Order: sequence, then structure tokens, then C-alpha cells
Amino acid sequence: MAIKDDTVHDGPPQPAAHNGGQLSVMSLQDVAIKETPPIADPAPLGLAAFALTTFLLSAFNAGWTRGTVAFLGFALAYGGVSQLLAGMWEFRNRNVFGATAFSTYGAFWIGVAVYFLLVVPEFKPTAAELNNDLAWISLAFLIFNSYMLLWSLFVNKAVFGVFLTLEITFLLLAIAHFSSNANMVKAGGIAGVVTAAVAWYASAAGVVNGMASRAILPVGKPLSLQPSGR
Repeated sequence: MAIKDDTVHDGPPQPAAHNGGQLSVMSLQDVAIKETPPIADPAPLGLAAFALTTFLLSAFNAGWTRGTVAFLGFALAYGGVSQLLAGMWEFRNRNVFGATAFSTYGAFWIGVAVYFLLVVPEFKPTAAELNNDLAWISLAFLIFNSYMLLWSLFVNKAVFGVFLTLEITFLLLAIAHFSSNANMVKAGGIAGVVTAAVAWYASAAGVVNGMASRAILPVGKPLSLQPSGR
């Protein structure tokens, strides 16, 4: 909602105005509240951007791809910018969970791209230093994801599934990089592919359910934050 302040700052208060047989009085403290038109749900876009970029990176970590680090471009543009924009629109929708999640993970993907495109070429870390960097990054986002995992219970079960599989992914990657264990990196990659699949499902459900204005693809009921009546 947009709030427009119609306070009169100069001159004496205006007299009552008669309009259509109804008397309305305007005081110095009157504030007109105008409804702004609703926007489309940005969550399916944010989930799709997260899913695709997670899939590309995870397939790379699992050793399935044979190309270069092509995921970095999509980490910057799709997983990064598009997801960050979805987060900003969630602020507009007053959705604190969606705004926090999409903005954070949009910035995460931008950070991943910047790290590999700018920081690594500049500082040329050794393999041990690179693993140490990635381990601490994984741990930091594991901490953030842990409390978002708990609060996702109050969104729906599909979103909870995204954060649950992502929790496992970050945990495996943190262990993998702290121990410099290549097999654990592959395990984290496989978990990441599962995370992407769950996120894609949640995105697809958001699209079709929004189009139909009813539940076509089930996402599960959330827990209630409201206290139960006695």
C-alpha cells in the first residue's frame, strides 16, 4: 500500500465541504491511504533461478560435466540478478521470508561469480587456500540456511523441502572443503542436483497454481504461526 500524506502545512484549517449530501471534514492530521494494484508472485522466478544455477554448479561438483565453469555466467545473471530482483519484489509484497531468502541467495550467486572471476585470478590461491575459502563460505551459508529451514515450515512443505535438501548440500560441501575430500565434493554435488529438482518443482507449482488460482500441483500445508484457541 502506498501512503500519501495530505497534511496542510500553511494557512488555517479548511472549512467543512458538502459533497453529494454527505458532510466530510478534513483536518490537519488526515492521511489518505490508496491501494496499489497487486503484482505477480515473484517466488516462481526466484525458485527457478535458484534451481537452474544450483543444478549447473552441482553437476560440475558431481563431475558430470566435461566443459568449463560455464555456470558462472548464469550465477551472475540468472541465479544472481534475477533472484535478487525477485527478492526486491517480495519486499513490495511484504513477504519477509521470501524477501530474505531470494535476496540472500541472489547475492550468494553474485558473490560466487565475483569470487571466481575476480578474486581467484587476482590472488591466485593454492588448492589448500581455495578449499579453506569455500569451506568457510559453505559454513556461513549453512548457518543462515539452518534458521531459514526452520521458518520454511511456516511457508509450505515444498519450500521446506528446498531448504532441507540445501541444508544437506551445504553440510556436505563444508565437510568436503574443510577436509579437502574430492568424494565428499561429489556427494555435495549430487545433493545439490536433488535440491535443484525440488526447487524446480516448487517453482512449477507456483506458476501453474497461480495461473489456475487453485492447487494443481500440491505444495503441502504450512504450520500455523497463530496460537491455537483453547
